[in-house]
Amino acid sequence: MGLEEGHNLSEKGKEDFALVIRAREQQDERAYAELMMKYRDTIYYMMLKMVGNEEDAEDLTLEAFGKAFNRLHQYSPSYAFSTWLFKIASNNCIDFIRKKRISTLSLDQPMNGDDDNSSDFSDSITNNNLDPEEKFIRKQKIRIMREIVDQLKPRYRELIILRYFREYSYEEIADHLELPLGTIKAQLYRAREQLYQLMKNKKGKF
Repeated sequence: MGLEEGHNLSEKGKEDFALVIRAREQQDERAYAELMMKYRDTIYYMMLKMVGNEEDAEDLTLEAFGKAFNRLHQYSPSYAFSTWLFKIASNNCIDFIRKKRISTLSLDQPMNGDDDNSSDFSDSITNNNLDPEEKFIRKQKIRIMREIVDQLKPRYRELIILRYFREYSYEEIADHLELPLGTIKAQLYRAREQLYQLMKNKKGKF
């Protein structure tokens, strides 16, 4: 797929498509970074308007870019990259809101490692309205989840535990580890990516 396929795009759209080609075909880190810098604020404020919570908006922004970058091979220049990205972000956010509204818990879902289920992990892992059998099943699932987390690199493992098991805010994690807030957010993004890859090997156990 070459630049000639984006002839119907605006100049801005053509610039984005050139970055997509560099990212997709050359694994150009600068191209990924440029795409993220161009649309990060727009996506963040769109997420913030939808969820009304800064930390959820940050998480959802990172997830949107993560999903888009993992699916670049699916992008077609018949429409603008920004349109495609906004749709991914919007759908992911709507899914997050729906799951949160009905109190769907990550450990209650069949975990198959699909990208569409990646936001489940940020849900609560506690529920007091369970019968004895459900509590036993949940304990088993939490045990398996902790085993998966234990396979992460030490720094990533610590970040996941602080963020999702102890429910620290980004600021609290930064203070606890004495690292810049931006570093924490970037490392958490990489930690989640590694975690989802490990989850794929455990499908069927959830």
